[in-house]
Parts: sequence; structure tokens; C-alpha cells
Amino acid sequence: MDTMTTSPKIAIIGLGYVGLPLAIAFGQKYATVGFDTHTRRVDELKEGKDHTLQSSSEAILNASELSFSDQLSAIKDCNIYIVTVPTPVTPSKEPDLSFLLNATAFIGTILKKGDIVIYESTVYPGCTEEDCVPVLEKTSGLKYNEDFYCGYSPERINPGDTMHTLTTIQKITSGSTPVVADTIDALYQSIITAGTYKASSIKVAEAAKSIENAQRDINISFVNELALIFDKMNIDTTEVLEAAATKWNFLPFKPGLVGGHCIGVDPYYLAHKASSLGHTPQVILSGRHVNDQMGAFVADKLIRLMQERLIDIADSKVLILGVTFKENCPDIRNSKVFDIHAQLVKKGINVDVFDPFANAEEVLQKYEVELITSLDSYDGIVLAVAHDFFKSLDFNKLLRNKKAVIFDTKAFLDKSIVTARL
Repeated sequence: MDTMTTSPKIAIIGLGYVGLPLAIAFGQKYATVGFDTHTRRVDELKEGKDHTLQSSSEAILNASELSFSDQLSAIKDCNIYIVTVPTPVTPSKEPDLSFLLNATAFIGTILKKGDIVIYESTVYPGCTEEDCVPVLEKTSGLKYNEDFYCGYSPERINPGDTMHTLTTIQKITSGSTPVVADTIDALYQSIITAGTYKASSIKVAEAAKSIENAQRDINISFVNELALIFDKMNIDTTEVLEAAATKWNFLPFKPGLVGGHCIGVDPYYLAHKASSLGHTPQVILSGRHVNDQMGAFVADKLIRLMQERLIDIADSKVLILGVTFKENCPDIRNSKVFDIHAQLVKKGINVDVFDPFANAEEVLQKYEVELITSLDSYDGIVLAVAHDFFKSLDFNKLLRNKKAVIFDTKAFLDKSIVTARL
């Protein structure tokens, strides 16, 4: 392949938090089809409605070259396919490539000579060429780097972040040949105002994505472990971190629940690959172990605080504020708040859960938790997610009596009204 001789016609496969902003950006410049197998999602987007709140109706409808479809026929004439499907982990914390490989096989049925397939989904180093390419070859009957080509450009979407958006975050690109790498880099440069960084290979780009989130996960696990230690010393972890932050090179990480589509998942992909090569990753997995236990710790600490105040646990009622994995967005993927809920219910506590951002139907379907729409009075309150909305609540009206506990896991509320912070 010398260069792409025809104008790009782009298919974005998967229209979630990653795919939709990408489709909108490309759809402002190039013929672009946003494809998703969920007909309801496609129908909503055709009307300019995005339930993820990641993109506005104006942005969707103003992308003049963008269309949406759930039909294979709509994307068969495309020459660039960008895959943005989820890559979660299984209950046993192993990579779940089912969405990725299904999408890959789907593309293979319509792949043509000269086409480029670019992956944005988080994977372990080597996945694109070792797992996806063979599927493309088998389903298409074409030969890699002779008939079709691949690239990897890891997504860096931060759900709910209105400052760091797709076009304002530098983008890593890569391609399966030097010329294809240049083609892919130029394509992304045309929409990314922050610029691009062309990695030397697909595997390097995949590895970079793996360590971005693993590094953050490990740093958070360190302060979470501090929270576990300082809890035994009856020291406020937030106060310790604020004091330490006065040193110029102190890293300002905070303790908390680590969920979502990246930080709570990606380290397992890197660990899986390392293990398959005969190396047992100790730092990565120890960080995951600490972070995965924080939900149970929060629940147990709340119960302890209530018992210290002589509240009858068997007759108590607790409110959890927030179930999304982060503030001011509706994303509930891999949220560790449900670990808190499960632990409290296990102890026989009556638990209400309130979140003005989360989709109640999705929460009920995925976690069998019913969100409430009106608040009562409680013996204990867990501020689990720092939605701005919660600052408008009158907490005095939510407490059954003066003994009631407010446990602020985010150091978000006025310290004067809380019983304890994480």
C-alpha cells in the first residue's frame, strides 16, 4: 500500500462513550457511519439523543457527514473501520474479548482489498495482531499487510469530563506498515487539535494504553492502603494528604472506589499477558487487590461507626448517595459502589440507593438494585459519588437523629457535617 488513493469513508463500530464522540468528530469532515447493533441506541442518536450525556444534541445533529445505522449494508462500502467496542473482564478477572472478536469477525465479512481496520478498544500488547488479525484473515479470505491493514489508536475518553475531550487530548496512533502508520496518523491529526503521537508499532501503542491506567491504579491503591492504615490509627487520611501535598513533588492522588471502563479493568489485561509469558506481576496485582477491597471496607467502617453510636444495626436504614463510577456522569460500568450495597445488605441492613444521573432501568437490569426517587430519613449515609447535585441536599433532614452517621468517601462535603471521611 503506497497511500490511501480514495477519500476516507469511515465506519465507527460501537457507539458508546468512545465511539460516539469519535463519530461526531469524523462526521464533521468525512463521510462517516456510526454503527451499533443496538437498534434503540441508533434510533435515539438519529434524533440527536445521547443517554450517556457525552455528546450534545447540537453536536450530533450538526455533524453533516454523519449517519447512524444498525445494518451491515450501511458500512460495506467504507474503507476505514474503527472498532470502539467494550473490552471488560470476566468475573474471574480474565480479559473478555468476546465483543472485540465478534466485531472483528463482523468486519471480516465485508472487508475489501485496501481497507484499514483501526482498533481503539483497550487490549493487552499483541492483541491486535495475535488475536484480531487472524479472525480478519479467516472471515475475509484476505491477507494481512498485502490486502488489508490494521492500526491501533487507544481511546483516552474520560466520561463526564467537559474539559479533556476527544479533540483536546493528544492521540497515540500506529499502523501495521510505515505507510499505513502515516495514513492513520494524518487521519487523526485532521480532527485532534491537541496533535498526535505516532508510536513505532501497534504493540508499543497497545502497551502505552495498558500502562497509562495501570500506573494510575497503582497510585490510587497506595493512598487506599494508607486509608486502611490510618483508619486503624484514627487519623483523617485527607488531612494527611493535604499536609503532604505542600511538598512540591508530592503526587496528589486521593483514596476512593476504583471502577469504570479503564482503571479498574486495564491492569488485568496487562497482568494476563505478563502471566501468559511466565511472569507473575506483583505490583500490578497487589494494587488491584487493595482497590478491589475498598467497597467492603467502606461498608464495614460505616457499620462500625454506627455501632459506636449505639445504633441498632438490625433495625437501621442506610442511604447510599451515588452509584456511577465517577461524578456527574451516568456511567455505571464496573462501579464499586455496588460492593458497598452488597455488603450492607448481607449484614441485614435496609439500604436505599439514590443517584440522579444513573439510569434506573440499567441499574436494575445489571445489578438488581432499585434506585429510589424520594428520600427518607436514615441512621447512616454513605456519600459514594461526588455528584455536584448532592451539595444541594439538606443533610439535617435526612438524618433520623443526632446519632446518625455521615460517611463521606470522597472528602466532598463540608467537614463540619460529616462523621468520617475515607
